Formats: sequence, C-alpha cells, structure tokens
Amino acid sequence: MARRPVALAAAVVLVLEACGIVLLNWILSIVVDKQQMSLAGLQPRAMSVGSWVAGGLFGLYLVSCAVILVRAAVRDRAPGGFARIVLISAAVVHGLLGAFAVGLVGWVAFLAMMVTLGLLVLTLVAYGEAGVRGGQGAPGGDGGAPGGPQPAAPGAL
Repeated sequence: MARRPVALAAAVVLVLEACGIVLLNWILSIVVDKQQMSLAGLQPRAMSVGSWVAGGLFGLYLVSCAVILVRAAVRDRAPGGFARIVLISAAVVHGLLGAFAVGLVGWVAFLAMMVTLGLLVLTLVAYGEAGVRGGQGAPGGDGGAPGGPQPAAPGAL
C-alpha cells in the first residue's frame, strides 16, 4: 500500500497550511493595529498580540503533526500512542474547520479541509494500530486467534 507517500503528502499539506495560518493571523494582527479596532473594551494591541500568538501556536501544532507524519513515513511504522492522539485531534479539527468553512468561506475552503482530513484519516488507517505489524490482525485474516480460524457456531450468520 502507498502509506509512505500519503503520510508525506499529508505532512506537506500540513506545513503549507501552517504557513497560511501564520500568515493570515499576522495580516489580521496588522489590520487590528492599523484600524485601532477593539472588542468589548479590549486594547487593540492586546488583540493584535493575541491574534499573532494564536496563529503561531496553531501553526506550531500543525507543524508538529507534520513532523509526526514524516517520522512515521521515514520509519514506516505507526505513530505511538500520544502521537496518534495528536493526529486524531488534527483530523477532528479539520473536520470542524471544514464544517465552518463551507458556510463562512465557501466550497473551495471546505474542499481543502476535506482533502487534508482525508489524508490524515488515510494515514491513520493505513498504519493501523501501533502494535500491529506485518498484517497481523488485518481484516480478512484469522484475527490473531490461536489455532487459526474457528468454525462458525451453529445458527450464526
């Protein structure tokens, strides 16, 4: 299966998305500073710094997901427990962003989020569980039962 190229493609997409998020938040912080906008009495400088910090943290999160994917592709092994949770959270975030993007930005943004979500999910499914290697426990196999496949019980479907 082509799990290495999919993981690398997902990593590239996440790095590009991280750059876009950081750039977007940088532009938003400049706009807030220049327009002297405020929300509920917050200082414009605090909003500007908050936008910059939020963009930086989210960009760092996406880059860390990309690093996890590159590491999994290079080693050709499933990510460990915590890394797998981080990738699952990234998939959930992209699903939610896609749902919001279709209403706020449009179908192209929705499509971009769904492509990223698809790459993340495909990578997670392709590598399977962290302990599974070499097709053990794969669908269609014996499921790791001792003694091989067991016959179905009478009356079972």
